[in-house]
Amino acid sequence: MTKLSVNINKIATLRNSRGGNVPNLLKVAQDLEDFGAQGITIHPRPDERHIRYQDAYDLKKIVQTEYNIEGNPIKEFMDLVLAIQPTQVTLVPDAVNAITSNAGWNTIKHQSFLQEVLAELKQNGIRTSVFIDTDLKLIEAAKKAGADRIELYTEHFAYQFGEGNKEAVKPYTEAAVYANEIGLGINAGHDLSLENIQFFKENIPYLAEVSIGHALITESLYLGLENVVNMYLHRLGH
Repeated sequence: MTKLSVNINKIATLRNSRGGNVPNLLKVAQDLEDFGAQGITIHPRPDERHIRYQDAYDLKKIVQTEYNIEGNPIKEFMDLVLAIQPTQVTLVPDAVNAITSNAGWNTIKHQSFLQEVLAELKQNGIRTSVFIDTDLKLIEAAKKAGADRIELYTEHFAYQFGEGNKEAVKPYTEAAVYANEIGLGINAGHDLSLENIQFFKENIPYLAEVSIGHALITESLYLGLENVVNMYLHRLGH
């Protein structure tokens, strides 16, 4: 069964836009779990423009499902996740000034660096995932580096699906099959939505988890947060 982890960065962005604590990030996280979400994801960035580092500590105290922290493993990020010890850390190679994640890791070029980082996380009992494109050689290198899972970067699929090109899912299917063969778990995220999630799920074997934030929160403006969470769960086969 594919788990739904909800990225709450956008809730933090809304809160920060006015100062204060409305909406209350911790309450939203608890409500999402009550509505059926099986994980909470955050992606703190160095400028804390949405999720603040303190949020990461505060969420650790209240998240009852899986807690996934994404980010580039700079020193500040590593200090954070090693102190918190979430369920999973997803390594993302985003630049400091990136608006959103826009590429997967070159796991061949950064093999030794990732090996060191992944080993440290695993020594602390943290499940590891590497944000990655569908190139099978890069997926193989992620396994060699010591990753537990990969997170398939799905922006290309989502864009092509929106243009009517359902064939765009094929590289993701092949990547998932190969990853499973070599012993990697499969996560996915970026631009997945109510429009494309069921088709994606039906075509990606062994899909353990999807992480969805921007689309889910946007859809909730029209349809309501509880309703949208359950719509995703239904499309994921729950």
